[in-house]
Amino acid sequence: MTDYARLDAWIDAHFDEEVRFLQELVRVPTDTPPGNNAPHAERTAELLQGFGLEAEAHPVPAGAVRDYGLQSITNLIVRREYGAGGLRVALNAHGDVVPPGEGWEHDPYGGDIDNGSLYGRAAAVSKSDFASYTYALRALEAVARPSRGAVELHFTYDEEFGGLLGPGWLLSQGLTKPDLLIAAGFSYEVVTAHNGCLQMEVTVHGKMAHAAIPSSGVDALQGAVAILNALYAQNARYREIRSEVPGISHPYLNVGRIEGGTNTNVVPGKVVFKLDRRMIPEENAAEVEADIRRIIQETAASMPGISVDIKRLLLANAMRPLPGNQALVQAIQKHGEELFGEPIAAMGTPLYTDVRLYAEAGIPGVIYGAGPRTVLESHAKRNDERVVLEDLRRATKVIARTLADLLDAA
Repeated sequence: MTDYARLDAWIDAHFDEEVRFLQELVRVPTDTPPGNNAPHAERTAELLQGFGLEAEAHPVPAGAVRDYGLQSITNLIVRREYGAGGLRVALNAHGDVVPPGEGWEHDPYGGDIDNGSLYGRAAAVSKSDFASYTYALRALEAVARPSRGAVELHFTYDEEFGGLLGPGWLLSQGLTKPDLLIAAGFSYEVVTAHNGCLQMEVTVHGKMAHAAIPSSGVDALQGAVAILNALYAQNARYREIRSEVPGISHPYLNVGRIEGGTNTNVVPGKVVFKLDRRMIPEENAAEVEADIRRIIQETAASMPGISVDIKRLLLANAMRPLPGNQALVQAIQKHGEELFGEPIAAMGTPLYTDVRLYAEAGIPGVIYGAGPRTVLESHAKRNDERVVLEDLRRATKVIARTLADLLDAA
């Protein structure tokens, strides 16, 4: 029996246990906001300890977490040292997730299994990869017994807010410096690049007045509408800008929240909206931000009595392929095709992730893990999020085989 076959057999023999591990992770809520994620890290560390895997707990200072708008973050690192020489490979998955919302047919924290899928908030993105990475590591150590290199598990809790207090914190504090990275993703493609994201809050100021004498005020909503029309006109032009990265199309802009005014009989004196601008890898983030600000300010200046405040909420750079990621790409494609029975494409994704922070630190990486072909199929960020258990099983095998290749243990 080859080592690959033995790795597969170990995972098959322990798969029911892996599923129970994932169910336990889903049953501890990590809704962000409010972002009280330390309890999940504590439960994860407890479960890992039961496998003989010691997890280092790295709590982010409470003040920094509060200033960020969250309640608690404790990031985990599991370090497995096998001997001098060889590569240090990190596997990163995030536990924080958006709140469940409405419309669920399954308990979002139940970990229910129905028709071959496990349901729950973060079941797919990305507590499933807490499970796939943990059990790939356990299979590696049980079967291949590497004698050099190292593997690290990074379980972090700040992907939804941008990653600066998740992987960004681990990297900035000098707590890790791997040679290669695999981060949570889906099973039918290996992602080597992703979009960037700029999020901004725009406050439009006018002058509040009684609706019976509207001329005594300045309508902030009318000003906001003019600015929004200018932004949407620019959004239409973005379709002409095409990315050369497979899987990524063009830039786009979304206004996801708007609020303002005090009552129906009052001319609104203030309107606030929040926008999200996705940037393709070829774009320069500073230039994109400057252009958005220009459009907003020029439109406001054309309307008497209207002024604006613009606040950047998030600037997440795009992830671009780094030299040195080919060993990861080739290993995942080879084993993925064998186990899934179809080619595993190397491509980009229009999402943005905290993986970019590793790339910005010079660490080559890819995105790959347990999940379907698309975010839509997984129901991530929607009701009834799920992961197909057979995808989880096969992705765990792909990761275990890939680790064996990278550590030269197969």
